Amino acid sequence: MTVDDIKALLNVAFPDAQIAVEGEGAKFAVTIVAEAFNALRPVPRQQMVYAVLNDYIASGEIHAVSMKLQSLSEAS
Repeated sequence: MTVDDIKALLNVAFPDAQIAVEGEGAKFAVTIVAEAFNALRPVPRQQMVYAVLNDYIASGEIHAVSMKLQSLSEAS
C-alpha cells in the first residue's frame, strides 16, 4: 500500500475534500479537510475514514494511521 493508493481510496470517499497522505511502509498520516465533517465530532469523523481503510488495516497492508480531520470552517 502506497501513499498514492491511500489517497486514491480517500478521494473516492471524499471527492470534494482536500486530502494529504504521508508515510511509508505500513504507517501513514492522513489529513483531510472536508465539508462532510461539518457538525461531526472527532469519533464519527474517524469512523468515516476507517470505513474506507478497514480492509487494508485488517489485512496488515496498513499498520497504523494517524488522522487530522477538519471541517472547512475549522481549517480556515
